[in-house]
Amino acid sequence: MPEPKVHSSATDGTVTDRSSKRLGLYLVATPIGNLGDITLRALEILRRADMVACEDTRHTGRLLSAHGINAKTTSYHDHNAPRVRPILLARLAAGETVALVSDAGTPLISDPGYRLVAEAAAAGIPVYPIPGASSVLAALCVAGLPTDRFLFLGFAPSRAAARGKFLQPFATVDATLVILESPKRLAVALTAMAEIFGDRPAAICREMTKLHEEIVRGALGDLAQRYAAAPTPKGEVVIVIAPPEAGAMAKKFTAAEIDALLRARLADEKPGDAAAHVAAETGIARRTLYSRAVALKKSGDATTDN
Repeated sequence: MPEPKVHSSATDGTVTDRSSKRLGLYLVATPIGNLGDITLRALEILRRADMVACEDTRHTGRLLSAHGINAKTTSYHDHNAPRVRPILLARLAAGETVALVSDAGTPLISDPGYRLVAEAAAAGIPVYPIPGASSVLAALCVAGLPTDRFLFLGFAPSRAAARGKFLQPFATVDATLVILESPKRLAVALTAMAEIFGDRPAAICREMTKLHEEIVRGALGDLAQRYAAAPTPKGEVVIVIAPPEAGAMAKKFTAAEIDALLRARLADEKPGDAAAHVAAETGIARRTLYSRAVALKKSGDATTDN
C-alpha cells in the first residue's frame, strides 16, 4: 500500500525572500468586490509566484496593478483546462511556484481548479490554501439564518424542469441552503424555491462588498413577489434559505389538520398544486405534502375527482 503524501506548513506562512519560499501550488482567495478585501499573505504570494493562473488575465491584471504587483499570468478556465493543466503541472514539477486565483473569491468554489489540485496532490506537489474572501461565507454570515450546518448547492439549472428536479432532493435536508443565481432568473428561481421548499425565511445577498450592496431578508414567497415586480437586478446573487422547520410545524399542525388542508385544496386543484399551496401555508416540504395528497386521491379520501 503506497504511503500517503503529506506536506506541512509553517505556522505563520511568512515568506522572507525568494530563495526561502516554499514551492508548490497556492490557492489564493481574491476580493469578491472591494479590492481592499485581500490578505497581506495573499499579496506576498502573488508577488513571489513564478506564474499566476487565473480565469481572466485582464480581470486579475487589474487586481495586481492596484496593488503594484508585476506578475506573469496565464489563463486557466474550464474551456482551456485540458490543454493548460499539463503545462502548469510541468512547471510545478520543475520546482516553480504557481498561484491559482479565480475572478472573485476563493478558488474552486464554483470555479475551475479541482482537477489541477487533485493531480498536483497525486504527484506529490504541495498545495497550500491562502484563505480570504468568499461570497458563500459572506452571505451565510449576513443572512441572519442558522449557520451551524449548511449546504452549498452552487448554481441551479436555468431551465424550469431541470431546476425543479435539481432542488427537490434538498427539500428535507436539515441545513441552511446556499445557492448562487443569475439576477435575470432570480424571480422565477425564488418562485420555484418557495413551491418546493415552502415559505421559509431566506435572504438575497447581492453585490456584496460593492457600492450597490443589497441584503434583503424575508419569506421565499414574499421575496419572489418582490423581485417579480421590480426591474431585473444587476450583479452577482447568493440566496440563503433557512432549514426546514418540519419538526416545529408538526407541533402546530396535526396529521388530521394537514389532511384537512389538503382535502380543501384538492376540491379544486391537482395534487401538485394543492401540495404547493399547503407548503406555503405551513412550511412543510412540498414533496412530503405531495405524497400525502396523491395518497388521499388514490384512496378516494378527497372531495374531488380531478
